[in-house]
Amino acid sequence: MSEGPQLVDRLAEAATVRRAFGDPIERDGALVIPVARIVGGGGGGEGGRTGDSNEQGSGGGFGLRVTPAGVFVIKDGAVTWQPAFDQTRVILGGQLIGVVALLVARSVLRRRARRAR
Repeated sequence: MSEGPQLVDRLAEAATVRRAFGDPIERDGALVIPVARIVGGGGGGEGGRTGDSNEQGSGGGFGLRVTPAGVFVIKDGAVTWQPAFDQTRVILGGQLIGVVALLVARSVLRRRARRAR
């Protein structure tokens, strides 16, 4: 049996709405619906005959990344959005700002040193 139809079935199963919206949870009179951010990509390949050799090829791939985005909270008829806090992203952003600040400071100090000569 060909792998193609099975692969398509697996991809369709992986990219369902259930991946983005989790099962609703009811707590203290509020309905909480978890939400995820989904990013996917795929690739493929093919081969053929080159010269006198009898080469063949094929290929394929797919990646799926799912990260929490937050939750919708439904309480007393009002819907609110509570974003997920990604501490790693905040730390990496702070590090990036720090590196840029150091590079700018180095550039400013070099210019001042050249002007002083």
